[in-house]
Amino acid sequence: MRPGRDSVASRSRATRLIVALAICGALAAAMLAGTFSNPLKAQVPAERVPNPVADAIENAPRPAPNEVIVGSYINDIQQIDFKTNNYLIDLYVWFRWKSPDIDPSKSMEFMNRFASDDNLREQLTEEPEVLPDGSRYAIIRYQGLFSTKFHLERFPFDTQNLTVIMEDTLAGAADQVYVADGDMPVVIDPVVTLPGFKVGTPTMRISTNTYPTDFGDPTVADAEPYSRIVISVPVTRPVVAMSIKTFVPIILIVACALLVYFVRPSYVEGRIGLGITALLTLVAIQLTATSSLPDVDYLMMLDKLFLLAYLFIIVALARVVATSWQEPDDEAAIKAQDRRWAILALSVYLIASAAVVWTTVH
Repeated sequence: MRPGRDSVASRSRATRLIVALAICGALAAAMLAGTFSNPLKAQVPAERVPNPVADAIENAPRPAPNEVIVGSYINDIQQIDFKTNNYLIDLYVWFRWKSPDIDPSKSMEFMNRFASDDNLREQLTEEPEVLPDGSRYAIIRYQGLFSTKFHLERFPFDTQNLTVIMEDTLAGAADQVYVADGDMPVVIDPVVTLPGFKVGTPTMRISTNTYPTDFGDPTVADAEPYSRIVISVPVTRPVVAMSIKTFVPIILIVACALLVYFVRPSYVEGRIGLGITALLTLVAIQLTATSSLPDVDYLMMLDKLFLLAYLFIIVALARVVATSWQEPDDEAAIKAQDRRWAILALSVYLIASAAVVWTTVH
C-alpha cells in the first residue's frame, strides 16, 4: 500500500550507503598515502606499561649479594723504603663463602701492589674445600711490595700506616661483599720486628669504593661500587731514640755557633770562621738526615728545626760583621752587647723550636 514511501526510503538508504562508502574510501586513500609518504608514521607505537606494573618491576626484590668472610695473618714485614714509598709484607689471606659459582680467592686483586712482577702469589688450596657446614674455604699466601704515600709532616715523630688493599676483579658490591672474620680478622706474628720502628696492632676495615668511570663499557649506566678490604699496620718511631738522634747534633752545632758571642771582638776572623764552620756542618747533617726521605712539597718538622738553627747562625754572623766596624776602644762595650745578644738569640731560638715541636706533634 505504500509503494511510494518504500521506494523513497530505499533510495535514501542507498544514497547514505554510497556516501559512507565514499568517505571510507577517501580515508583509506589518505591513510595509504600517508603511509607511503612517511613510513615512520606507519609504525605502531609501543604499548605503554601501566604505572603499577612499572613500579612492581622497579621495586622487585633483588637477590642478596654473596657474603665472603675474609681474614688475614701477617707473617712478616721485611722492609720499608721511604724514598720510593713502598714496603715488603708477607701475609696469608683466607676466604669462606656459600655460593658454588664463585671463587674469591682467585678473583681477588691487591690494589696497591708495587713492582708486581717481583711479587709471589701462592694458592695454598688448589680447589676450594667444602667445610662441614656446607661453606667453601680457600687460602692464599702473598709476599711482595705494596705502596702508599707516606705523610712526613711530623717526621721524625711520624706514625705511618702500612696498608694492604684488596678488591674483587669481577663482582661489584651488588653481587659480592666482604665480611670481616670475627672480632680479630687480622693477626700479626708476635715475633715480627721492624728495625727503627715499633709495630702496632693491625686492623681490617671493610668499605665500598666507587670508581668515577665506566672503564669504557657503554652498557654500564653508572659507576659501579666494589667492596674493598683495607688492612692497616701502624708503625711508629721510638720517641727517645729519635729525639737523641735528631736534637743532639743540632743542639751541639747551635752551641758552637753561640761561642761566637764569647770570642774577643778583635778576633774577627776567628769569630767568622767559627760561625761558617757551624753553618757548613749543619748543612751536611741535614743532607744526611733527609737522604732516605722522598722529595715532598711541604716542610717537615725536621726541616723547620734546621731552618731555625740556620737563622740562629746567620744572626750570629751578622752580629760579628756589625761589631767589626766599631772602634777597638769600644771592646768592653761590645762584649757587654754580645752577652745580651747571646741571651736574646738563644731564648728566641729555644722558644721557636719548642713551638714548632709542640704544634707539629699536637
